[in-house]
Amino acid sequence: MFQIYVRFFTFAAILSMNLSISTSQFLLYGLAISAGLVYFPYIFVAYARLTNDFDMSAPRAMFDRLPDYAKRATWAHQNSFESFMLFTAATLMVYTTEHSSEYTSLLVIGFLGSRFLYSVGYIADVPILRSLMWLVSMIAIASLMTRSFGF
Repeated sequence: MFQIYVRFFTFAAILSMNLSISTSQFLLYGLAISAGLVYFPYIFVAYARLTNDFDMSAPRAMFDRLPDYAKRATWAHQNSFESFMLFTAATLMVYTTEHSSEYTSLLVIGFLGSRFLYSVGYIADVPILRSLMWLVSMIAIASLMTRSFGF
């Protein structure tokens, strides 16, 4: 699994360097993509609801009847909001201080890739993947914040 992540990261880094957008724009695009990633786990929740006689009058009460993968998807979705807020702050810090660079673009790619794999690991019930990807995403956020101070 680690090799897949490294290959994805390398491919995304090469792709980002060949795009004709500035590093500042890359920060904003990364922010928009991360907003979409918040809802990626919810696709699995929606599928589980549709296949388990969704009750429109009590949607929250249905949580106990969801299969385990859908419960984990709900938790991944909720955690994604928490990391999204931190990533938003870090990205905007770099953007407003005008310290964007190819390095910050790589950090954005690392965050996006790790959050995607975090959700996959959570839904698939692979705790080590989930924990490692959470750590990588937090390192990316901390690095972005540090970069905004000019370090």
